[in-house]
Amino acid sequence: MGVIEKIKAIEEEMARTQKNKATEHHLGLLKGKLARYRQQLLEENAASSGGAGGSGFEVAKSGDARAVLIGYPSVGKSSLLGKITSTKSEVAHYSFTTLTSVPGVLKYEGAEIQIVDLPGIIYGASQGKGRGRQVVSTARTADLVVMVLDATKSQHQRESLEAELEAVGIRLNKEKPNIYYKKKETGGVKVTFTSPPQANLTEDTIKMILKDYRVHNAEVLVRDDQCTIDDFIDIINDQHRNYIKCLYVYNKIDAVSLEEVDKLAREPNTVVISCEMDLGMDDVVEQIWYQLNLSRVYTKKRGFKPSFEDPLVVRSNSTVGDLCHSIHRDFKDKFKYALVWGSSAKHSPQKCGLTHKIDDEDVITLFTK
Repeated sequence: MGVIEKIKAIEEEMARTQKNKATEHHLGLLKGKLARYRQQLLEENAASSGGAGGSGFEVAKSGDARAVLIGYPSVGKSSLLGKITSTKSEVAHYSFTTLTSVPGVLKYEGAEIQIVDLPGIIYGASQGKGRGRQVVSTARTADLVVMVLDATKSQHQRESLEAELEAVGIRLNKEKPNIYYKKKETGGVKVTFTSPPQANLTEDTIKMILKDYRVHNAEVLVRDDQCTIDDFIDIINDQHRNYIKCLYVYNKIDAVSLEEVDKLAREPNTVVISCEMDLGMDDVVEQIWYQLNLSRVYTKKRGFKPSFEDPLVVRSNSTVGDLCHSIHRDFKDKFKYALVWGSSAKHSPQKCGLTHKIDDEDVITLFTK
């Protein structure tokens, strides 16, 4: 029996099994096996393609952040790329117009954000159908997934796309589970809960899953009483998990009722648009900026006014050290101190070191040795 057949057999058994207290351990074991086989399938697919993404997929990461457009064929990804960047991806009213990754640059608030239009996914992409494995591999490199959906088929498309990405280890709009896990050489498996455990994630369940993964010595600390079996399996497979923000963009709102548009627009992390009628483009751009949570830092030469035209763009919660590294990897070695004006400074200016956290629109002067 091949890996795909094993995956299907486990999924069918899980679907047949009633969820109750008596079946918790059994379902937990099945989930662990399913995650293991899915990872094995991805590794086999990567090996069969030489580990490369394939022709047209090796788009070098550039700019201050990367967002990828992902969705099924003919939902309007190429049209959206053309609306919010200066790049023109091929557009037509039939499926699979885009056959390779098409990059563009969105310039906004002084930042350059790389937008990558990925080919349309087909059902079964997570198992390597179509060019699915290349698409989802590229999605792993993103700072933001922009899921483009057809408003007339939105719920079905969204659920199936989320399932495809979930199957390859991409967790949308989720934080990494608050579980400490470390393999050891000896000592057996030690499990500790900082608060009473949930019914479905018990010490016995954790030990059973670890045994199936052939882990016989480990330390586990569950810090959150809301953690589930799925969360623990993710921690075991941590190197194959990506926690990425997702913005849901519903296109073709001109084809549905106002009531449906209003319902969609009220969902979290959502924008409603019509590429055909040029509606909602500014909202998409603003939401991409908001979701990426970037910070602009303005530089100031000693004795001069600050320059507000060309800011340095860094990730939120970055430090002066991170800013120095973004200028040049060796800049920190020459760093002496910084003067900072803005909301991160206790007084203006504040003399700071490399560990000082900077806020959006701070002004900074760097001094070198």
